[in-house]
Amino acid sequence: MIRDLIESSKKIVIKIGTNALANDDGTININRVYNLSQQISHLIKEGKQIVIISSGARIAGLATLGKWKLKDDMHYKQALCAIGQVELMNAYRKTFREHDIHIGQLLLNREDFYNYKRTINIGNTLFTLLDEGVIPIIDENDTVSVKEIKTEDNDTLAAYTSKLWNADLLIFLGDTDGIYNKNPKEYTDAKLLEEVENIDELDKMIQTGELDEIGTDDIISKMNAAKTLNDCNTPVIIANGKVENILLKLLEGKAKATVLRDIK
Repeated sequence: MIRDLIESSKKIVIKIGTNALANDDGTININRVYNLSQQISHLIKEGKQIVIISSGARIAGLATLGKWKLKDDMHYKQALCAIGQVELMNAYRKTFREHDIHIGQLLLNREDFYNYKRTINIGNTLFTLLDEGVIPIIDENDTVSVKEIKTEDNDTLAAYTSKLWNADLLIFLGDTDGIYNKNPKEYTDAKLLEEVENIDELDKMIQTGELDEIGTDDIISKMNAAKTLNDCNTPVIIANGKVENILLKLLEGKAKATVLRDIK
């Protein structure tokens, strides 16, 4: 089913989470950035149009300026994001350039989608880049955001972007194989939910409590993103971005994941 979804989708949004790009010490894994970029290049050569929502700026900043690692002040977090954006985009640029693909960066906040004129401008830029074969890479504009820097912000941006673009598919790449009925780190009998056909009923299918620790990803924000896409029938795949060649393995039917799609 996952293979069929990817094969039949022309317009795909791929959200790459911080956990998918992080080493165990909290710094960025450049090799994984390269691996994901190579897989995305393959999908483009297969005729897909791709929009990337990428987290990871802060850990890229930490890898560059490790002396701020213990700083918990929000100003330092935002400064690290500013430094890391350069490093992260440079990593993407180098990899995609090897495949003769250019990238363009959009730094957005969810509030931008609440403003009609801004939304029109976002759409115009997004569609122009895609029409010219350039990959848009979108990230939360953490350096000007006054809120706490959270995973859910980019999950929300992924949903809003998918809706604006009328995407055929949204793929979340984190550090878990998908959504489990309970925390697999605590329960050996935890089961992966490979297909969910009623997203509104999902909270009844999983153990309540600290849902954001089921597989260590923020599952609630991804559930909310899927609900946002209900009315436009865009399915969502949640997969493990730490698995080497995960996108190709999903395309070949060699990896498991969770598919969220409402069957009306």
